[in-house]
Amino acid sequence: MTEPDDPRHLRQALALAARGLGRTWPNPAVGCVIVAGTRVVGRGWTQPGGRPHAEAMALEAAGGAARGATAYVSLEPCAHHGRTPPCADALVAAGVARVVVPMEDPDPRVSGRGLARLREAGVDVVVDGRFRAAAEEINAGFFKRVREGRPLVTLKLATSVDGRIATATGESKWITGPEARRAVHLMRAQHDAVLIGAGTARADDPMLDVREMGLEGANPVRIVADGALSLPLTGRLAQTARDVPLWILHREGVDPHRWQGWESVGAELIECRVDATGALDPVDMLGQIGARGVTRVMCEGGGRLAASLLHAGLIDRLVQFQAGLTLGASGLAGLGELGIERLGDAPRAELFSVHRIGADTVAEWRFG
Repeated sequence: MTEPDDPRHLRQALALAARGLGRTWPNPAVGCVIVAGTRVVGRGWTQPGGRPHAEAMALEAAGGAARGATAYVSLEPCAHHGRTPPCADALVAAGVARVVVPMEDPDPRVSGRGLARLREAGVDVVVDGRFRAAAEEINAGFFKRVREGRPLVTLKLATSVDGRIATATGESKWITGPEARRAVHLMRAQHDAVLIGAGTARADDPMLDVREMGLEGANPVRIVADGALSLPLTGRLAQTARDVPLWILHREGVDPHRWQGWESVGAELIECRVDATGALDPVDMLGQIGARGVTRVMCEGGGRLAASLLHAGLIDRLVQFQAGLTLGASGLAGLGELGIERLGDAPRAELFSVHRIGADTVAEWRFG
């Protein structure tokens, strides 16, 4: 049975869970609040790398006050032995009397087993479905990987009003303003990985790190789709591969000297299948990324890579930062060729949100 204070504490647990986004993979981002009477005695959220778990953090903070208390957890406590003991067992051992969650964990290693373990031990378990949508939103990437074997993919575009990302000469810094650029750094920090194509890496020589709002060091894995391993080893990605993880997706049969060169600078090389055109197969690319535990990927271009993912139905969210300038037909389009002849064949998304950011706007669209 729910109680009047359940919504407030469950919202707190969900807010704590969101703090871990981008840093808990391959584990979900979970928050936990332990309440004894009317007093919060413990809080926790999943730590970087997925350990310690939220429940362990909150129980350590609560100490003996956890006995007879209520634990609010943003996702069903785990029931399997991994690198840490099951959280369901830890809650039982601590003497928690009641556990409130918004949903079961769809991970087949858990999937109701954690709640069953609690009930077997005499713990009062409440599944408050009013907060299921919020819980699904926070761990949409983890659930996507569990259910489909691939990460959630967000395509980020920074464009002019007419959908261009650069001038005819390739100049693109800066189409959008500083507020939008800071928001992009926050997005990077909340994703496990950032993905770009070889053309973008070659043209921009980017770092793809996080440098804003005190989040320095919260860097995602940097992934480059470079089928032929054509990028030079003199770029900033290569020079920093030992400091910030760098994965390169490539096809079979690349030049062994190129392969050895990238391996020697610290990059992880991932061989992927190719499609009928000889390009890297986007389905296999995301499958390979998901198999390594990544749950949330932010694609920052270029146009060909974005178009291939969109054409394959692999873009889940599109976030478009749009500036109030026009570049015309000679400007570089944000998306490559999609081969669409009829409007009915065009990928269509639903507008999720739109607002002003500095002098620009940002809109989020969702597919499926």
